[in-house]
Amino acid sequence: MDRPRELGLASYIAVACLVLIAPIAIVCVLAFSGEGYLRFPPESFSLRWFSAFFGDGRWRQSLWSSFVIALIACAISTVLGFLAAYALVRGEFRAKKVLLSFMLMPLIVPHVITAIAMYFLTARFGLVGNVVWIGFCHAVVTLPIVLLILLSSMQSVDINLERAALSLGGSRLYVFRRIVIPLAFPGILSGALFAFLASFDELIISLFLAGVRAQTLPVRIWNSLHLELEPVIAAVSAFLIAVTGAVLVLDGLIRHLRSSAAAGARG
Repeated sequence: MDRPRELGLASYIAVACLVLIAPIAIVCVLAFSGEGYLRFPPESFSLRWFSAFFGDGRWRQSLWSSFVIALIACAISTVLGFLAAYALVRGEFRAKKVLLSFMLMPLIVPHVITAIAMYFLTARFGLVGNVVWIGFCHAVVTLPIVLLILLSSMQSVDINLERAALSLGGSRLYVFRRIVIPLAFPGILSGALFAFLASFDELIISLFLAGVRAQTLPVRIWNSLHLELEPVIAAVSAFLIAVTGAVLVLDGLIRHLRSSAAAGARG
């Protein structure tokens, strides 16, 4: 590639990154505004809106609901995703592609369609606002994310190690518990982190199912934007950005440690 094309590509990437990062940077700056209304750039800086966020019981309750729902969705989708990935990678059956397509369908179907279907089922059984049920519903859309990550992770687990353990007298359960899970654990943890993040930031399904009893943080932000545009929303948004960044950094660290361990084993 010649020099002008390299410079053009680098300029395009820089502009694209700037367009993507600029709104996030603006929200983060507004979160530290010391004024009583949203204004950019702010004339003063303060932590008053973070104090208002963590000091308000309603916001704390929404944060707790988001955390509990995300944990439930993370646990369900990680367990089911790992078992499904193992079956799809190691199993030999005709309906494998059909099953994989069915499990990935929530990534294709618009979330609003899924949310409407879930709402009618939820309302029929009187489960609107039930935190555990919302966690199960979130697991429907987080499961494909975990499955895709673990399909890649399971491909790197050498089947010959399982065969060797079985030939030495290990049972299927023993091999699964002592060989497969430890080798796939970095991928399992990575999938769990992304499932937690996807559930924690989920708005559409929560908007239909939360009701007034289990408002998640994204739902409360949405409702607050309709009622009053106050700077505390910027502080909450900055908090969500920080959570997302922390999860991505943690996942990157896990991948780095995994690659370092693999390189050390080969050396």
